[in-house]
Parts: sequence; C-alpha cells; structure tokens
Amino acid sequence: MLSTKSMLSTAASLAATGIVVYTLANDLLPNQLQDYLFSNFRSFLNRFHPHVTIIINEFHGFSTNQIYEAAEIYLGSKISSRTRRLKVSKLEKENKLRVTMGGNEEVEDTFQGIQLKWRMKCQESSTDESQVEYFELSFHKKHKNMVLNSYLQFVLSTGKAMKENLTSLKLYTIKYANLYADLGDCWTAVNLNDAETFETLAMDPGLKNAVMEDLERFLERKEFYRRMGKAWKRGYLLYGPPGTGKSSLIAAMANFIKFNVYNLELAELRCISELKKLLIATENRSIVVIEDIDCTLDLVKRGKQRGGGLKQAHEFNKLPQMPQMTLSEVLNFVDGLWSSCGDERIIIFTTNHKERLDPALLLPGRMDMHIHMYYLKANAFGILASNQFGIEDHQLFEEIQQLLTEVEVTLAEVAGELMKSDNPDIALKELIEFLLRQKKKKKEDDEAIAN
Repeated sequence: MLSTKSMLSTAASLAATGIVVYTLANDLLPNQLQDYLFSNFRSFLNRFHPHVTIIINEFHGFSTNQIYEAAEIYLGSKISSRTRRLKVSKLEKENKLRVTMGGNEEVEDTFQGIQLKWRMKCQESSTDESQVEYFELSFHKKHKNMVLNSYLQFVLSTGKAMKENLTSLKLYTIKYANLYADLGDCWTAVNLNDAETFETLAMDPGLKNAVMEDLERFLERKEFYRRMGKAWKRGYLLYGPPGTGKSSLIAAMANFIKFNVYNLELAELRCISELKKLLIATENRSIVVIEDIDCTLDLVKRGKQRGGGLKQAHEFNKLPQMPQMTLSEVLNFVDGLWSSCGDERIIIFTTNHKERLDPALLLPGRMDMHIHMYYLKANAFGILASNQFGIEDHQLFEEIQQLLTEVEVTLAEVAGELMKSDNPDIALKELIEFLLRQKKKKKEDDEAIAN
C-alpha cells in the first residue's frame, strides 16, 4: 500500500500538472475552444457527482416566484441552532416575528426519508447596486422525481398555509418609478388595518348574504373552472351614488376571503402595455380594483378614430382628457389572456353612473355580479348604530328607520351625523333633525318639479 507521504506527493504532482495544463490552455488555445473543452470536462465530472442542485429565483420574468416565497416562509420553521445569519421582521397586526434565513446560510430538511439541503445565496444585481437573492436546493440525484413532483408541492402548500396564518391583508398601489426599471417591484403595499367585515358592514342583509354566498361559491369551484377551460376569476360591478359604501364593501370582501387588494388607477397609465405589466406582477388570490370606471376611460359615444373622436366624446360627456386606451383594450384586460395569468382573481369595477358604461363591459364573464349600492336602508341602520355606540336597540330607532324609508341619504351622511356626539341620545336626536330637513327638502324639490 502507498504510504501517506507517497500519496501526498502524487496529489501534489497531479495538482501541479493540472495548473500547468490550465495555464498553457488559457494562453495558447482560442477562447471558443477553451469553452468547449472546459464545458465538456465539467460535464464529464458531473456524471460522477451524486447530487442535483435546483436554483429557485425570487422572480420569474415580471412575476414573483411562488415557490421562492413559500420556501422563504417554510424554511423559517426549519432554522436550527447552527444558523448564524437570520432575517427578522414583524408587520403591524401580526402576532409573531417572521424569521427567515439570512444570506449565504444553509438549512437542512428531511422529507419522506430524503435528505435535502437549502442554501440562501446572494449576488450583486447586474442592473443596479442592489442584491439578488435566490435559493439553491441540493439532494441526491436518485430523488429528483420525488423532489419535483412531491416535495416542492409540499413546500408550496405548507408555505402558503403559513403565510395565510401570519400575514395581514395588504393594499397595493402602483409604484410608478419602478414601472419600467424593476417590473418585479412595481407595486407598493400598506397594511389594510382595521378592514371592514361583513359583520360590521351597514348593508341590506339580503344583498350582503348574496355577496358572501357568491364569494364562497367562487372559492369552491376551482375544478369547475378548470373543467370548463375558463380562467378562475370573477368580475363584480359596484354601482351607486357616492358615499353608499362601495369601498367598505371591497374591504369586507377582501377580509372575508383573505385576498390582498390591488388598486389599479387606469387614468395614470399611458398605454395598454403598462396595464399588462402591472397585472402580471399581481399575486394569486388577489382583488384588482378599478374605481370610477366611467371617469377613468371614455367608454361611451367613442369616436371611431383616436384624437378628434376622443376629444369630441370627452366634450360631450364633460369628462377630463384621459389616456389613449380603447374599449377593446380594456375588454381584453377583463376577459383576455392577460387577466388569466394566475388563479383566484377577482376584478371589481366601481362607478357612480352605470348608465354611462358601454353595454359590452356589462356582459357576464366580464362583470358577473352587479351590486347596486343604494342609499342607506332602514334594515341596515341598526348595524351602523351598533358599530358606533355598541347598542342593539334604542327608543328613537323606530322613528329613524321610518324616516329612512321616506328620504334618500347615504351611509356616509348618516355615519357623519352619528359621529357628532359620543352620547347616543344626543347623536340620534340630531340624526332625526337631519333626516327631517332632508324630508322637507325632498318635498320642496318635488313641488318645484310639479310646478
């Protein structure tokens, strides 16, 4: 047998020979031939390497990589005492600290007897001074099918469940500075704190139940949409006078199904390509809201040509000049491929004037459920009073509810009157006086019209 000294001597000779060969090849051979030789040499060595490494980047094109996000949350539960670099964060209304791996750290995991090793890697971005993070997942090559078909799906579903238990709802608005510079970060989020719930929403109970049932049915019909070959999305139109609670209903819907909300301002976009990029960058299980669609785009009495036709249409409708997006482009957004680039999407349009909308926008499949947000009804007043004062009944309720059947006042108007005093007796009396004034005004207006 070779002695230790002989073995070390042989290893040193081989290493020296390798260095000489590498130097000569680097100096004498053309670059293309070097790349070819070294590439084939690495491929030859890889045949004898027993492990496979999967790269999981944070972004895939314009979109967030769902596996990266799920893995980041999932691996937070796998951190051991050997982990030296951690990232810790806590968002408002979250009960626990969010702990994840720091850069260049390793975490080991076991799945059905398979040993796996995760590494968080960091490198400088090629476009700016920021760092790009990604995961490397290594395992024995004989487990490749198991990892791809079972383990990653397990990480995805587990991370998703952990996220739902950990995070608060988010309201996203457009980050215009990054619309072209960084498409993976073109939305900025704030916590949707103290979001409205259906329990506290002052709305007609029958209509409220209908919306809740429709949302529950939508969430349960994943296989139905897949079997029908349709995008798993649902469109809603909320219409009615200002102050009738359209924004509150959107918040209650988000809270009910635990979807984040993306506020999409079409008036600020210059072309349809920006709209597509923003939609691609939204997450699954999200609500995309386009408010005041009748004022955002000129969708009525549109001229056949851009420019002069648009200008005349705007003058006719007394609407401000808006970006050059056509009705057909908006319809493609609602029911075309760009609105199908994800699962569990809800698109909500709001308007104060439904009659201004082009009938093509109102077809089922684009706006599946039309919800009329009307003036405050008597049967919804009790919820509003309970929210404000914590009372279920009062001697003045009957008179107020009778007046609400005779006058048209918005939820915002009644809520404003109730907020004038913390004493329910005083606030309710002042509300009655306000409703009586509205009743008198309505009678005078009717008489003026009749004369």
